[in-house]
Amino acid sequence: MNAVLVITAARVLAADDIQTALQALRNRGFKAGAPKTLGEKAAEISFQDVGAPLARPVADWLPDRAIDLNIVPLEGREKRLLIADMDSTIIPVECIDELADYAGVKDRVADITERAMRGELDFEAAIRERVGLLRNLPETALEQCYAERVSLNPGAKTLISTMNARGAMTALVSGGFTFFTSRVAAEAGFQMNRANTLLAKDGVLTGDVGLPILGRQAKLDSLNALCAEGGFGADAVIAVGDGANDLSMIRAAGLGVAYHAKPALMAEADAVLNHSDLTALLALQGLAT
Repeated sequence: MNAVLVITAARVLAADDIQTALQALRNRGFKAGAPKTLGEKAAEISFQDVGAPLARPVADWLPDRAIDLNIVPLEGREKRLLIADMDSTIIPVECIDELADYAGVKDRVADITERAMRGELDFEAAIRERVGLLRNLPETALEQCYAERVSLNPGAKTLISTMNARGAMTALVSGGFTFFTSRVAAEAGFQMNRANTLLAKDGVLTGDVGLPILGRQAKLDSLNALCAEGGFGADAVIAVGDGANDLSMIRAAGLGVAYHAKPALMAEADAVLNHSDLTALLALQGLAT
C-alpha cells in the first residue's frame, strides 16, 4: 500500500459513509485494505495507487454525501510546518469587512474582498483601496470588532495544539492585520504570526497600510524562510487557505489544502475540505482527530 483515502466530515462519520467510500475505491480497481478510524469524524483506507501516488481531492466520487474525500501518499505524510491563512480559514470572517461595518462601508469593502479572493483584483491595490475606506475610523473600533465579531473556526485549537505537541512549527500568515493575527494566534496557540499593519494617528486610522504589504508572494516567502529556519524542504509543509492570495503557498507546500475555499484555490490544491472542520488537517496527516 502506498496511498491513503482520507474520509472526513464536520459530524460523526457513519459506518455507511466509510463503507461507501471503500466500495468507491474498489469499484475503481484499487486494492484496498480495511478502514481505520481516526476519531469520530475521520477515517482512512490504505490502498495501492497506480504509479507514483499523488495527493488529490476526489470529492466527485460521492458528491451527494456531506463528507470530504482526499487521497494522500503514505510517504512523508506527517508535516513539520503548518502555515495557515487567518480570515475565512482559522476564523469564519474577513476582519476588514467586519471593520468596515463600523465605518458604514461594509458592502463596498466586502465586494472588493470577494473579488480579490477570487483572484479578479490585484491584492495590493485591493487592500490599499479597502483600507482607504477606513480612514478616520477610531482605533477603539478594532478592539470592539475583535470582541464582537471574531471567533475561531471549529477544530482550530485542536489542530494547532496537536501539531505543537508533536514538535511541528505553526505559523499564522495573513494578508490581514497584525492587530487581529496577534490575538487570534495567541488564542489558537500558533507559535508565530505575520500580517499587515494598519496605520493610525491621534487615535484614528489614517487610511494607510504599512509597507511592505504582505500578499501572495510574501506568504510564499514566509513559507520558504520557515523551511530554511527549520532545516527542511517544502515537502514537509502543510498549508491551508481559502482564497487566491494563498495560491503560491498552497502550490509550494507538500500538502496544500483548500478550506471552504474559492474555486481558483480549489483547482490548485492537493486536498479540498468543503464539509469538514479544521481537525481534518490532522486526519490528512494520519493523526487522530
